[in-house]
Amino acid sequence: MNITMSPERIEEITVMLTRQRSVTETIEEQLVTEKVTHFFKELDYFQQNPEDLMTIQAPNDPWGRKSLISILRGKKDPQNNKTVILIGHTDTVGISDYGDLRDFAHLPYEITEKLRERKDQLPEEVQIDLDSGDYLFGRGIFDMKAGNAIIMHLMEEIEKDLENFSGTIIYCAVCDEEANSVGMRSCVPELVRLREENGFDYTALINTDYMTSEYPGDQNKYVYVGTVGKLMPSFYVVGKETHVGEAFKGLDPNQVVAELTRKINLNTDLCDIVEGEVTLPPMSLKQQDLKPEYSVQTAKTAHAFYNFATHYSTPDMVLEKMRGVAIEAFDAVLKDVNTQYEKYSQMTNRAFEQLPFKTKVMTYSELYAAVREEKGAELDEQFESARKKWLIDDSIDDRDYALKEVEWLQTMWTNQEPVILIYFTPPYYPHIYVEGKTNQEKVLLEAVKEAVDTTETEYQLVYKKFFPYISDLSYAAAPREADAVDALKLNMPGFGVKYSLPLEEMQQLQLPVVDIGPFGKDSHKFTERLEKTYSFNVAPILVQKTVFNLLDS
Repeated sequence: MNITMSPERIEEITVMLTRQRSVTETIEEQLVTEKVTHFFKELDYFQQNPEDLMTIQAPNDPWGRKSLISILRGKKDPQNNKTVILIGHTDTVGISDYGDLRDFAHLPYEITEKLRERKDQLPEEVQIDLDSGDYLFGRGIFDMKAGNAIIMHLMEEIEKDLENFSGTIIYCAVCDEEANSVGMRSCVPELVRLREENGFDYTALINTDYMTSEYPGDQNKYVYVGTVGKLMPSFYVVGKETHVGEAFKGLDPNQVVAELTRKINLNTDLCDIVEGEVTLPPMSLKQQDLKPEYSVQTAKTAHAFYNFATHYSTPDMVLEKMRGVAIEAFDAVLKDVNTQYEKYSQMTNRAFEQLPFKTKVMTYSELYAAVREEKGAELDEQFESARKKWLIDDSIDDRDYALKEVEWLQTMWTNQEPVILIYFTPPYYPHIYVEGKTNQEKVLLEAVKEAVDTTETEYQLVYKKFFPYISDLSYAAAPREADAVDALKLNMPGFGVKYSLPLEEMQQLQLPVVDIGPFGKDSHKFTERLEKTYSFNVAPILVQKTVFNLLDS
């Protein structure tokens, strides 16, 4: 089957989608889903087969958001059940960073002109791109309305000649990727159900999320076969409170958390390295003590969590790495505090005695087991009662909820000595490493290679093994090792209660993934912009060829 991808039409759809503002966790998300739905309802195929266009409600969603699944079935060979899944998120980050231009943030042609009027106030690289005339600006045009436009245009072109198209395309236009991935997480069970009911042979999952330069002066254009993962190892530190006038009678949890951050933050020894590709090192996302009021009593507890990117490390591996770091941090703090206390004792001519505190590190599951042994079944009844109260409070998000469980459980324990408690804060994004070990992986690698090798372009196209940005690609698969799954479930407070993850369905999908996206710059900045030549001329061809190669394999 031969189709012609139209750069002009892709630009038209891109601008149409961008003009509908769709900031994540607002009612606007639903409006852009309606635009995408209307687009497909206009096609003859979906007028004749309305059952192949379905909306998936985000569960318990205060904004009533939905995702859209559209199924396009070829008619050339009814026996060909090969199916390619394409995904794209329709939400964007907020627009407050546009300042006095926020009313133009979602109007690509207008905001481009407005920025040109104040070009001299912008960074040099932005000025150069404005002068080139090859960039369109606007919130979401790059991340990722253009990617959705590529998929939508591909499907509308295929739909014109289904008699000569063999196989099936499923497109998931998902909400909420920029916040909690509620859209993709709710679509995964539907994809499993569709496979079972239709006998689809899923080949791979393709995302058309954005691609950008990886370093200053980078001229490469990337195709990512696989994706990075993410965990958020978290630490609840219990110290020993004291009056500041008796400083050495206590243990400051802030000092322990500070030492944890010193040992974890940007520590390249904690990077995952696979085939020469390196994750970014862990980075602090939150650090605080939990003392609610001002007084001259020191804090008893403190809390921190960190972004931990993965290429190969599973939850059980990360948990053990963090246990080792926590032991080192606790040891270091006790050594330093005792050293300072000894010096102070000498300075004040007082006898020095080693402080009584000991290093103690536990996981959340170990804490639960210890408290359960003390309290028995009564603990579970009390825990359930507390959970119900937290669950009806809309101000408590997934991260706050996890902390509340840890806090509550720790206060129920009779042992109130200093301790570091390790757990995972939601969300979890599994990494997907496409090695070529399975037939599915081999087919995807060959499909992408053939697409790249046969596409004539002046751009330097480069393969990489991991899409480097957290995305919905991660939900196409999940670890199957029991130790990895148990470490996650048992050490992520709220898992299956507040935070839902279709882990079993992800394991059933177990698909290799690829990201082939448009090119641009400054995602999540007010200078967000899309480069038109590659995005409207080259990326669509790569997506089209990869899809066809997968269906013909």
